[in-house]
Amino acid sequence: MKKKTNILIFPLLIIGVFLVFASSCEKDDNNGSSSNNPTNGKTTAVFNSAVTYGTMTDQDGNVYKTVTIGTQTWMAENLRTTKYNDGTAVSNATTEWASLTTGAYCNYNNTTDIDTIATYGRLYNWYAVNTSKLAPRGWHVPSDAEWSTLTYYLGGESVAGDKLKETGATHWIRPHTGVTNETGFTALPGGYRLFSNGAYLYIGEVGNWWSSTESSTSNAWMRYVEKTSGDVVSLRFVKEFGFSVALRIEFI
Repeated sequence: MKKKTNILIFPLLIIGVFLVFASSCEKDDNNGSSSNNPTNGKTTAVFNSAVTYGTMTDQDGNVYKTVTIGTQTWMAENLRTTKYNDGTAVSNATTEWASLTTGAYCNYNNTTDIDTIATYGRLYNWYAVNTSKLAPRGWHVPSDAEWSTLTYYLGGESVAGDKLKETGATHWIRPHTGVTNETGFTALPGGYRLFSNGAYLYIGEVGNWWSSTESSTSNAWMRYVEKTSGDVVSLRFVKEFGFSVALRIEFI
């Protein structure tokens, strides 16, 4: 009887090892997204296969690719958390938007498609940025000066956009021909939400990212890239706009 029991244990151990291996492979085959989180879709972004990416995880359990550019490490995807780093919820504003003066997020056109959200991320007003709680511990929304450091390293605002944008026409409408995404940043045209009436505009044509730097009581600094230019443009916008967010690691 002892001999029979030992024979049975061995195949069970083999099955257990196989299941662990299969589970590990499933995670790795999810393009940077966590298969354990049912709200976490699979991104269709076209990353630079020549670049070595890291990963980071937000407070929702979403897993993102990260990339080091010069002395800075950035997310190579747009933020899509629905929680602050203290566990409280960010308000999901599907209808009312223009009159909000507290932190809120939305999905472009209020989509519920998890793969679209995973690809483009979510849009946030600046009041959510200003809480200093959108980023997981060890990360932050970059300042205007940190964005300037990035564009300076890439040769200036007039050429940095082409080095940051995703290549091809998978997500960009008629992309500028000089696009290389040599940095691996993979900037996507997530569009924006208008401050005045909450309308969604220009997905596929422009990418917009908040900085953490306020310029006045009503405005804050941001960066945008668009489909026909290699520029990264620095502008001040009304805080009620809905823009994408890309995070930076704290100490690199």
